[in-house]
Amino acid sequence: MDVNVKPLADRVLVKPAAAEEKTKSGIIIPDTAKEKPMQGEIIAVGQGKLTEDGKLIAMQVKVGDTVLYGKYSGTEITLDENEYLIMRESDIFAII
Repeated sequence: MDVNVKPLADRVLVKPAAAEEKTKSGIIIPDTAKEKPMQGEIIAVGQGKLTEDGKLIAMQVKVGDTVLYGKYSGTEITLDENEYLIMRESDIFAII
């Protein structure tokens, strides 16, 4: 996926997974009851975090990783009619 956004420092650009359309038992979930997904794919990654003494701490995630993040993490942005989240690497809980 080609996106013209380069996150700064320890931030990442995440494409959230689609919200569930129906439950495992087959009940269709209306739009008003859908929960925000808490996982997504990393689309772009910043260089990493600079320490106070000027050393660069490398990012642990990379483009293409599927990650779990907090329910209210990040800032929602729209690029080319697609929804994304931009968040700090520390808001990511795990790589799955």
